[in-house]
Amino acid sequence: MATVILVRHGRTTANASGVLAGRTAGVRLDEVGRSQADRTGDRLAVAPLVGLVTSPLERCRQTSKAILGRRDGEQDVPVTVERGITECDYGEWQGRKLAELAKEDLWKVVQTQPSAAAFPGGESLQAMQARAVAAIRRHDAAFEAEHGPGAVWVAVSHGDIIKSILADALGMHLDLFQRISVNPASVSIVRYGSSRPDVVATNTDAGDLSWLRAKPPAEDAQVGGGAGHEAPSPPRS
Repeated sequence: MATVILVRHGRTTANASGVLAGRTAGVRLDEVGRSQADRTGDRLAVAPLVGLVTSPLERCRQTSKAILGRRDGEQDVPVTVERGITECDYGEWQGRKLAELAKEDLWKVVQTQPSAAAFPGGESLQAMQARAVAAIRRHDAAFEAEHGPGAVWVAVSHGDIIKSILADALGMHLDLFQRISVNPASVSIVRYGSSRPDVVATNTDAGDLSWLRAKPPAEDAQVGGGAGHEAPSPPRS
């Protein structure tokens, strides 16, 4: 089974000012966000990536560039822009202050019953999840078909998008997806097996990822929890 690394973009000017950016053009990483993206790039530099798929929005492209920029110059990673993992269409909510939106009746629905939430002039959270999960699973199957079950790839996307993908992989109803946190530039890892997905990590911002170079484990879950990840031995000089 292939391995997908889900990366949220780094912090943006909109995040810092409490504005729901949505699909607004020109929203870029701020200084903190650029540092976060570089940090994530350093973590992923050891991963044997066969591809990178990114949301078309500028903040995700910047984060993707930072990830690829921390890699060895000889490691050429093909990049695909995928609209299926772009930000939710928040419609009339886009560009407004979160403090103002919290006073709307719909806010409570988004918090407690997101499966029933549809943004005025935009899309529903159910539609958002459906197209994001479909895109991730389609790319995952394609990478595995081309590169084999050890394929490792990155998808750079947005907070609600990644939360909805993780909820699907965990077998959670969309109404529970607000229980998942996905911070700026965080790394979450999923493996889609033939019988069920394996959620390997969620919302991490530190830690060694060299174990991604090792052969992926068997699809069967280890009774008792198993021995965990074992990083491959460093090459002998």
